[in-house]
Amino acid sequence: MRTLRNVAIVMGLALVVAFVPGGGNAADALLTAITMAFLTAIAWTVYVLSRQNELTLATLSDGRRAVLYGALGLIALLIAGSDELFSTGLGTLAWLCLLAASVAAIWRIWVEANTY
Repeated sequence: MRTLRNVAIVMGLALVVAFVPGGGNAADALLTAITMAFLTAIAWTVYVLSRQNELTLATLSDGRRAVLYGALGLIALLIAGSDELFSTGLGTLAWLCLLAASVAAIWRIWVEANTY
């Protein structure tokens, strides 16, 4: 039932874009609102996780904490510059490699911090 509702929503949006004057602008505004909501949800999740794991973050060495925050900052920059990087094939490859390196760094530090 949920799938049918989701399909109906997408079809309704497509109808607005195709037949309503200025529908493309409405679709751009809707996409921007959805993107802002998504980024806000990510920021809120990072905030909650940092509050829940305050002791774990405090016990990290300065070097590991710098790598962790650097990887998170790199992900933020990748999100901000995604339009520019996705405009070329090499930029897309660089974006994917940098994202993978950031995620790997975060994963490695998290596993080391929670290993006894």
